[in-house]
Amino acid sequence: MNIYDIAKLAGVSIATVSRVVNDSPKVSERTKAAVLKVMEENNYTPNVFARGLGLGSMKSVGIVCPDVADAYMAKAVSYLEKNLRGYGYDCILYCSSYDEEDKRQAVDLIFKKQIDALILVGSNYSDVNGQAPDYVQEAASQIPVFLINGYLSHNNIYCVLADDFQSVYDITEELLFSGKKRILFLYNSNSYSAKRKRQGYMDALAAHGMEADGELMLYCENSIYAMRDKLLCKRNLVFDSVIATEDWLAVGALKYASATGIRVPEAINIIGYNNSELSISCTPELSSVDNRVEVLCKTAIDSLMSLLGGQQIPRRQMIKCHLIKRQTTDF
Repeated sequence: MNIYDIAKLAGVSIATVSRVVNDSPKVSERTKAAVLKVMEENNYTPNVFARGLGLGSMKSVGIVCPDVADAYMAKAVSYLEKNLRGYGYDCILYCSSYDEEDKRQAVDLIFKKQIDALILVGSNYSDVNGQAPDYVQEAASQIPVFLINGYLSHNNIYCVLADDFQSVYDITEELLFSGKKRILFLYNSNSYSAKRKRQGYMDALAAHGMEADGELMLYCENSIYAMRDKLLCKRNLVFDSVIATEDWLAVGALKYASATGIRVPEAINIIGYNNSELSISCTPELSSVDNRVEVLCKTAIDSLMSLLGGQQIPRRQMIKCHLIKRQTTDF
């Protein structure tokens, strides 16, 4: 039994339960009596989180990401920290790596720091079926858990994510409308985000009466030269455009075009993802999807503060992406 169970049984917010625990005058006697009755019936003993919630006594949020060396995750952590600081909150950061046991240990360790909430960066904190692992569920039973750019359907887990499906769907359609017939899709993982991008690509093709060709859906590690070399090994593969789930892969395709004398964008269009520094560091400059990580992180922190203040917030919030057109596209 935890504070969320008590709030649900009493029909009030978790902030109201916290105010009752702390004998706040902002709660009516009738509400206080109802909450206390539920607590007594269920032998509930308030923990430090219940005492601190809504009263600003801890002012600390835990952030866990697989690898802060990753450019996207580094930007996300930076924006999260900046927005938390704006609300007067500190953050504690743990890098968990991608190993399942390491992720479990990172969440367990940071959870012991008496944090108000936990933020997980990326869609790697789910099992193969897209469900919350037991260690994430355990954290969510005690404090709010926010997932950045991923989705988990579970009580007290709140997800803020880029609309990757729609952005890739729209891009694929634009390429088809411009006369492209063989669109190469490059991806480097099977994360929730990557799967949504792939589904957008496949659904757009289907909407135009085309089946996705497995030969045109190419997996590669997130490396420029690995991507270039993989395409060089597939010289017989015919394609007239490229959509990549990462800028690294798109630049790899650009390197391949340069090595083989293929003119970009005249012969092929190339589109990357994340609108990273790579997109303006290459020649020609890369068209790339801006998944608006700054807006995404601000939305997450604003929503977290509303939740800690006792307000209801959506379990899932989707942020629209923008395609930034540069010199590798001509549609």
